[in-house]
Amino acid sequence: MKAIVYSQNGLPITDPQSLYETELPKPQPGAHDLLVKIRAISVNPVDTKVRNGAPTDTPRILGWDAVGEVEAVGESVTLFQPGDEVFYAGSIVRPGAYAEYGLVDERIAGHKPRSLGDADAAALPLTSLTAWELLFDRLQVGKKEDAALLIVGAGGGVGSIMTQLARQLTSLTVIGTASRPETAEWVKSLGAHHVIDHSRPLAKELKKIGIDQVRYVASLTHTDKHFPQIVEALAPQGRMGVIDDPEVLDVMPLKRKAVSLHWELMFTRAIFQTEDMQRQHEILENVSRLIDNGTLRSTLGDHYGQINAQNLRKAHALIESGKARGKIVLAGF
Repeated sequence: MKAIVYSQNGLPITDPQSLYETELPKPQPGAHDLLVKIRAISVNPVDTKVRNGAPTDTPRILGWDAVGEVEAVGESVTLFQPGDEVFYAGSIVRPGAYAEYGLVDERIAGHKPRSLGDADAAALPLTSLTAWELLFDRLQVGKKEDAALLIVGAGGGVGSIMTQLARQLTSLTVIGTASRPETAEWVKSLGAHHVIDHSRPLAKELKKIGIDQVRYVASLTHTDKHFPQIVEALAPQGRMGVIDDPEVLDVMPLKRKAVSLHWELMFTRAIFQTEDMQRQHEILENVSRLIDNGTLRSTLGDHYGQINAQNLRKAHALIESGKARGKIVLAGF
């Protein structure tokens, strides 16, 4: 099968060897696996982080968002059958989706939304799982709460779906941050009640819209940079969720307000094969239903054409620039 891989970590994305096409054996499904013929993928910041930071002895396939058709199933599979259209994010400890075929455990896959084409559906799995888990499993937001949620970096992939989930499925006042006019408009269009500028002090920006403190903060990017302002903006006994990778985070300032800190990593359930691993199947089934009934919409930001090494290098370059809006998707070989 065709696959786009890297063999040497840390190469600049302008180097043709940073991502290149090769031929690899078609994988065979294990007991709980689906063998999926991949039709569309999306690119996430984790792809660039692994390419830059994870050495590999053999060509490694990146990519943890895919849409495709089930071609074969393992002997223990009960949730899917050949011919089903699926979408999934997969597991970071297994080969990714920059390939014609991929394997995914049925317990972390969902049925593709019927109302979406492949590209629009490929934008959803990883970010939907991350946003849903952060809001409802980690921060444990109540769906009828009269409180405020601040989403730092609301225009990115996770922020774009989290803004919708919070607006559509909860009673929270949703405040997104963005620093460029086009991103601010995007966040507003996704349902944010307010959009503030994260290039300015967050606490002051909140006061401009009449909000002194927030009960919840979802810090999706540059947490170390914004942390002092987040501490100031959080209400006593509030909750803070983090998904990025600050080199150092001194959490002691949270103690005085008894603020709880929650990490979210979408891959945790799959890496550790947790007892509640099938929760991710359930989340994706819910997302599919909410897309099909019009509650949510795809967060596709840019379509970069066919799945090939050149287009993937361009997608990685945009993500590394920090200027991506929504999700970058590629479709077809």
